[in-house]
Amino acid sequence: MNRQIIISSIFVSLLLVLSILYGFSKNRNLDRNVYSIQVNFADGDNSFLTHETVNKLLIQSEVAVINKAKRIIDLHSLEEKVLANPYVDKAKVFVTPGGLIKTHISQKEPIARIISGDQMFYIDDEGYEFPLSTNYSARVPLVKGENLSSNIEEITKLIRFISKDDFLKKEITGVRVTNIKEYILHVRSGDYTIHFGKFDNVNVKFKKLKAFYNKSLKDKSINKYETINLKYRNQVVCTKQNQDGKQ
Repeated sequence: MNRQIIISSIFVSLLLVLSILYGFSKNRNLDRNVYSIQVNFADGDNSFLTHETVNKLLIQSEVAVINKAKRIIDLHSLEEKVLANPYVDKAKVFVTPGGLIKTHISQKEPIARIISGDQMFYIDDEGYEFPLSTNYSARVPLVKGENLSSNIEEITKLIRFISKDDFLKKEITGVRVTNIKEYILHVRSGDYTIHFGKFDNVNVKFKKLKAFYNKSLKDKSINKYETINLKYRNQVVCTKQNQDGKQ
């Protein structure tokens, strides 16, 4: 019985000592100063942001982080500051035991550049709008029209469909939205335009287009056309260029 009491006492004493040492070590660790900031971008990310831009965001926070004790650094506040940047999709900010603040960032991926009247911006695959950048210009389809912000959801679905098809992604370079919300597609392979019509029967229309391409590319007739119209059911209606080749 006495032996059990002694063992229990030793065990409790060890736990107490370890707790004290842990608390001392933790406090000592928290008293370490932040000595630097490291910014990492996700692999394959675009270059809307630079390391210097993110560093500036962190350094100009309400409490300057360099040479400050880790215990007074509000990591959540720093993370929110990074996330507030319009080009940031996801961000994680943490500090290492040695006092290095690390920031892992995923940037937004644009799927289209929008020109709506005098407004210009990108959209991502969720339809979120964000500004153009002076650091980087994304190679994405250009969508032009008037008052497009009210039609962004539909535009996003159309561009998303195009971007998921290898052939369409390479071929379609731009979209014009008419005043009656019909879509005209601009292509890489010629001077003709594709009249897509309203945003309906999307799968059927693109299947018709690809079937038409398969035939017209084989017989080399594709560049004889001025317009390729997909609006009519079960058919593709084309208008030819003038005989001199001018539209």
